[in-house]
Amino acid sequence: MPVIYLQSLFQPLLFRIDKSNKKEKTNKRQILTYCMFSLNKFHALYFRGKQFVLTSSRKTRIVSASALALVLVAFGAAAVAPAPPDLTNVKVRPIEQSLALPKLSDQIAALDDEQQDYVSEARARAGDTLGTLLDRLGIEDAAASAYIRADPSARVLLQLKPGRQVQAKVSDTGELQRLSSTIADRGRFTDLVVTRDGDGFKTIETPAVLERRVEMRSGEIHSSLFAATDAADIPDSVATQMVDIFSTDIDFGADLRRGDRFTVVYETFWHDGEYVHAGRVLAAQFSNGPAVYRAVWFQDSADGPSSGGYYDLEGKSLKKAFLRSPLKYTRISSGFSMRKDPILGVWKQHKGVDFAAPMGTPIHAAGNGTIAFIGQQRGYGNVIIIKHWGHYSTVYGHMSRFAAHLHRGTKVEQGQLIGYVGMTGWATGPHLHYEFRIDNVAHDPMKVNLPNAKPLTAMQMQEFHGAASAMEHRLALLTPADASVQLASR
Repeated sequence: MPVIYLQSLFQPLLFRIDKSNKKEKTNKRQILTYCMFSLNKFHALYFRGKQFVLTSSRKTRIVSASALALVLVAFGAAAVAPAPPDLTNVKVRPIEQSLALPKLSDQIAALDDEQQDYVSEARARAGDTLGTLLDRLGIEDAAASAYIRADPSARVLLQLKPGRQVQAKVSDTGELQRLSSTIADRGRFTDLVVTRDGDGFKTIETPAVLERRVEMRSGEIHSSLFAATDAADIPDSVATQMVDIFSTDIDFGADLRRGDRFTVVYETFWHDGEYVHAGRVLAAQFSNGPAVYRAVWFQDSADGPSSGGYYDLEGKSLKKAFLRSPLKYTRISSGFSMRKDPILGVWKQHKGVDFAAPMGTPIHAAGNGTIAFIGQQRGYGNVIIIKHWGHYSTVYGHMSRFAAHLHRGTKVEQGQLIGYVGMTGWATGPHLHYEFRIDNVAHDPMKVNLPNAKPLTAMQMQEFHGAASAMEHRLALLTPADASVQLASR
């Protein structure tokens, strides 16, 4: 009964709310009056003894009060919502203002007072002098020319190799503001900048930051390897590396056939968008007749850049662990055999090979290793003993002098300069005495079966397979789809 009574009480109010929403016009005074009337009616019923309507239960009172509160909140929100402004009668008043433009003569005078700098660039040509190069750059500055000739660092610019690029910043009167170029010296690249400093100049040298890129190219043999690499726009240094990599498997003078193909992945280095030089071959594939040879460069990240070498896709080194000869362009004056000692005059076993060479000829380490001894030893004179991996060691005697910065414990790489030919110790003429030892027993280095380079460890193999997989994918991209790849066995 209380619920029915409340519903009948609020039904007119709810109807008015719905009606006001549809017409969007509400008589708020009537609604509030009705709410007050309803509250008075509740109060009158309570005091007339009809307490069952409002006090029938605590739950009924709570529900009734909540319903009334929600209704009041809804009407409050409707009453607060503002009506949109009416802009039909708003007056618009235009505002005008005249602006004075600067005089053209004043602008020209300001430009004349301001110094204008010009930037130009030129390449050195064959026969260029500093004067001719500065003229092409628009520089008319005797003080700058004199400074460049006198300053030890800036004087490098006088060595104008054809093709060198030079940039200049010059004032409108021809005075030098800034002159810059990149200088290459023995594999090092330096940014050289001559800049105006007050009434004089100063030179700033900083290491050049080179951009490294990876390039992929392929070619086909028609006459010779270098003709094919030129046609494929491959640098000669890269072609030479390919010869060194595959020289143990391919005789590039006799084994090449018309139609042989090659693919190579290599580094290039750039500076300010200009090509500087080619770097190392990262991977290569050479198809020589039916045989296909592949090589991947790998260096252990833990051992540094000097520890790298070339391997086939199975991780087997392509390089022999030792050089047959530590010298280039020489002859054997005494082999590994019985001979009459030129000093003692007695017959005895010569446990090494003597390479005759002019005094001062460079001597190179036969393989990777660590210097176990460096100094003088009786008949050997100035001698170096290198301990290699496994049971191998090599001996270099009669040196005139050692290479700089070498001492016991120094790690050396195959082909690294270690000293120079001399005739110290028991020697009758300038030559190198070279020994190849296994378990400290001398063997003939010209006949011994030289092992391949030290194999990769299990941990290195895991890293190698990741690098080799990426390079194998690159090689496959440039391999013709109809070319049957049959790897050559080593």
